[in-house]
Amino acid sequence: MSPLLLPEGDGTLAPFTPAGPAADASPLPPARTRTAYAAAHVVADPLLPNAPGAPARLDWDATLAFRHHLWDQGLGVADAMDTAQRGMGLDPDTVAELIRRSGAEAAARGAALACGVGTDGLEPSHADLESVITAYGDQLDLVHKARAVPVLMASRALAAVATGPADYTRVYSTLLDRAQGPVILHWLGAVFDPALDGYWGFPDPADAIEPVAALIADHADRVDGIKVSLLDAGLEVRLRRLLPPGVRLYTGDDFHYPDLIEGDDHGHSHALLGVFAAIAPAAARALAALDAGDTDRYRALLEPTVPLARHLFGAPTPHYKTGIAFLAWLNGHQHGFHMVGGMQSARDLPHLARTLRLADTAGVLTDPDLAVERMRALLHVAGVHQ
Repeated sequence: MSPLLLPEGDGTLAPFTPAGPAADASPLPPARTRTAYAAAHVVADPLLPNAPGAPARLDWDATLAFRHHLWDQGLGVADAMDTAQRGMGLDPDTVAELIRRSGAEAAARGAALACGVGTDGLEPSHADLESVITAYGDQLDLVHKARAVPVLMASRALAAVATGPADYTRVYSTLLDRAQGPVILHWLGAVFDPALDGYWGFPDPADAIEPVAALIADHADRVDGIKVSLLDAGLEVRLRRLLPPGVRLYTGDDFHYPDLIEGDDHGHSHALLGVFAAIAPAAARALAALDAGDTDRYRALLEPTVPLARHLFGAPTPHYKTGIAFLAWLNGHQHGFHMVGGMQSARDLPHLARTLRLADTAGVLTDPDLAVERMRALLHVAGVHQ
């Protein structure tokens, strides 16, 4: 097979041939020393409308099969999260159906599932604290019924109506008191969603570390952990060291995850990461190496994935979902490169070409020949002649 000619982003083409072996995606048991969730994307049905602003129409078979792929790797699934395009194409009715269906699949195989609890059905301009609590509460009940671990997602509506830290404390305290079991809190930085700037009532996230830790300490029996996606390893470690015993810090830092998960003499982070959906075989084997105390192999497996992660989550960071779906397509987990809301167009062809190169270097292509074949077809449609 002749090499691909990939656009470099400067008007030129450069040849590409996969250099590494296929990734090993054989089943693995869950890790023992780290709790790890991969935040999963959803697969759009190409035969149904999925235009921007329209209700999402999913290929349910492919969407649920991808969750089984992650479970087969020994990873938990974090569903109905940002990676599933909450607030970026996935409408509230489809969110509810996704939670129900994923819950049934997880229950049938006894697999780990966490699901996002949000307020995206609430228009921020018409919200107040009571309506925020109600919106959260309705989804909390839904996730409980699905027998999943609730993840109290950061809320655009709450960020819009809160007047200071006391409002956040009121909302979260009410929800934690209502929860039927431990939940995961969710701190998503403004780099992922500008509407969340100043979350917890502080313009600088550094000033929110102690208040968030105090909120958790006051409800430690209701908090499994907190997912932190600030892309600031120092702030994450600072919060991690303030958490009560038994409360986990789930890193959502798709830039610094190898160091944060390995940890230091004072502790380590667990994982709830969008990038783990893209690098599942490598991530699972790295965690197995960490279980065995083989940090060299852990590093050898995980560190080559970091350039790919930094590329996928590069600015504008909210568009990282496009790269996750693209890699799922290259690896044969869906028939086409389609996304709800037309989000497959959110990254340009040079970005996708570099994604392929970095995935090859990272060793996360499960069938390099298939990846080349599919990329060749995409280039042809785009008018990039080979």
